[in-house]
Amino acid sequence: MPPRRKLTRYLLLLIGPAVLVGLLVFLKFTQISLLMAKGKEAAAAGPPPEPVGSAVTQSASWEETLPAVGTVAGVRSVQISNESPGRVKRIRFESGAVVKKGQPLVELDTSVERAQLGAARSRRDLAVITAQRSRALFEREVVAQAEIDRDEANLKGTERDVAALEAEIDRKVVRAPFSGRLGIREVDLGEYLNAGTRLTILETLGEMFVDFTLPQELLGSVAEGMPVRVSLEGASLPTIDGVVAAVDPAVDDVTRSLKLRATVANPQDRLRPGMFVSVSVVLPKAKPIVAVPATAVVYAPYGDSVFLLEDKKPGSPGMSKTPAGKPVKVARQQFVRLGEARGDFVAISEGLKAGQEVVSAGAFKLRNGSPVVVDNTIKQDAQLNPRPENR
Repeated sequence: MPPRRKLTRYLLLLIGPAVLVGLLVFLKFTQISLLMAKGKEAAAAGPPPEPVGSAVTQSASWEETLPAVGTVAGVRSVQISNESPGRVKRIRFESGAVVKKGQPLVELDTSVERAQLGAARSRRDLAVITAQRSRALFEREVVAQAEIDRDEANLKGTERDVAALEAEIDRKVVRAPFSGRLGIREVDLGEYLNAGTRLTILETLGEMFVDFTLPQELLGSVAEGMPVRVSLEGASLPTIDGVVAAVDPAVDDVTRSLKLRATVANPQDRLRPGMFVSVSVVLPKAKPIVAVPATAVVYAPYGDSVFLLEDKKPGSPGMSKTPAGKPVKVARQQFVRLGEARGDFVAISEGLKAGQEVVSAGAFKLRNGSPVVVDNTIKQDAQLNPRPENR
């Protein structure tokens, strides 16, 4: 082969791979450039906005209350027991029954007393006849004054014996001292009872007492006649209204707390003695507050906060509108001091003013400066007295 052709062949063998490598380098450079351009565009556009629900802070005037926990007690509550010993002859009530004042509950055996009463009445009848005869003879001056005095005294003695036995028989019938509801029966037919044996308990119906305590520094804030509200823990029933009936004049020297008693109604027999309830004493003055939905608060160990919604500043990075045309806003974290919670709302004592727009749904996924778009179809309306449905 001539030297010229051989050189040409060698050159082709060297140039071909070099061109191929250069082509591959160009392709990779182009791909990397496109990716870098996309990255710059994404950085300029910023993160996509988060859909959130919003609410406007409200200025309200909430009545101020003093919370406490209390125990329900009956207005009248007694232990029913027998005065005299004896064997149970008849039981005339069932556990949990509603009884009226004076209604017989338990009758003890009175056969011995009734026999003694029959004998006493016979002696009384004889004493009556003897006294009448003595009076007639005394008028005719047949007997002395001493004999008629003795017969009159004997008559009075037999009458007292009859009355004593009648009272003893009546004491062996245990009656309800007032109208109310009985507890569980604790005796059985034929059982022998010593005096003072517990038969059951009796509680009045209608109004109930609620006993509770408050710290001693609140002594000047409470007085008799102030309204209270009572609610059962874990129950969705409406609260029960009442009034402060008594304030203990002394402070407990151990707990340094003040004991109070409220009188409350008992609708539908919802309250029973011994129940644990929540009590709120309503103070006469209301306080102005700024309220937000409880779902707007982000709780954290370093402080509670809410996210305020602000318009994006002109020229700031990121989109200003979504493809659907909704404006994009910025969520700014604002630390707040919380007050009392009521229904679905929380009072804010520091950090917010009325009329500010806050994130009320989806705040848990935000951080300071996050872009957001408001979509109020994803939130539920907050209420002061929520009534969730049972499912």
